[in-house]
Amino acid sequence: MKRRTVVTAIVTAGVAMAGSLVFAACGGGGKDEASTTSTSKRTTTTTAPVLAPLTGLPDPSGASETRAALNVKVSNAPEARPQSGLDQADVVWEEVVEGGITRFLAMFQSNSPSAIGPVRSVRLTDPGIVWPVGGIFAFSGGAKYALDGINKAPVVLVDESRAGPAMYRDRSRQAPHNLYGKGDALFAKGGTPVPPPALFTYASAVHSRSGALPITAARVGFNGSFAVDWSWDSASRSWLRNAGGRPFMAASGKQIRATNVVVMSVSYRGGVGSMGAEGVLTGEGKVLVLTDGVAIEGRWLRSSVSQVTRFVDLKGAVIPLTAGNTWVEMPDVTYAVTTTAAVAPVTTTTPKVPTKSTSKP
Repeated sequence: MKRRTVVTAIVTAGVAMAGSLVFAACGGGGKDEASTTSTSKRTTTTTAPVLAPLTGLPDPSGASETRAALNVKVSNAPEARPQSGLDQADVVWEEVVEGGITRFLAMFQSNSPSAIGPVRSVRLTDPGIVWPVGGIFAFSGGAKYALDGINKAPVVLVDESRAGPAMYRDRSRQAPHNLYGKGDALFAKGGTPVPPPALFTYASAVHSRSGALPITAARVGFNGSFAVDWSWDSASRSWLRNAGGRPFMAASGKQIRATNVVVMSVSYRGGVGSMGAEGVLTGEGKVLVLTDGVAIEGRWLRSSVSQVTRFVDLKGAVIPLTAGNTWVEMPDVTYAVTTTAAVAPVTTTTPKVPTKSTSKP
């Protein structure tokens, strides 16, 4: 992403007032000097702020201009919790894998956590997620059929066997939930840094949110204990993640929160929850976008695997997100997604009862 330069021209006009100068001479006359106008022009240059492509937020450091995206597969098994680095990810995708459990694909670009993980293996859905983003794909390994798929994607593959000191085992945790990556070292595996494209459109003065419904919470009905609830927190202007009736915490001690939650209903080829299940991420399907305290129904559209997914409302207009981090939930089309509507406080006004006045005759 390049810096944009804005040039402002300031014009100052000076008018030289010329009077009639009369030169007296014998038998001679006078001649007026012509009026002249001079214009000076000076320019001032201001630099527009750099915006991180995966969040739309200002990036004063400019780091997002100089590095590719780092995509890391992270476990969501109960034994892997609390995870490290998820609270610093720009975008997190949650997909269904074998047995109906879910797994994360976390994208980093504006932040570089010192620890990310536990790192787990690649799945068939992953190439469709990272294809338009590119960059580095960090994972623990994978079955041959899954490796064949990710090998075709335009990403630099970094698994445990190739990571060197960029990955390590935390001996205080039990395998396989103890492999972690180091952000800076993994970024260094990316070769020539090419920033990713923007994945979302962010709200501006020209955007409107048609059909927005104020809500307090939404539930994504993943299988069993993997169902997730997002509740709106007006104080932080973000959605708080809960699972199993408890706050979903990061290893940092912070509850996971998202500025935006995008719920894409996806068909899983091969059967949802099967070992070889693959989320179909091209074509179109239903979407529910949670942003700024409202829910917006619409469709997700994607013509090819190399294209960025578009999110439009029921009238076909692009759904603008709020600048910030985003979680993308990908439940199967058969899973229920429900919301809890916000109830506006009812204000009642007690009418004044007129007082009777009495007058003495």
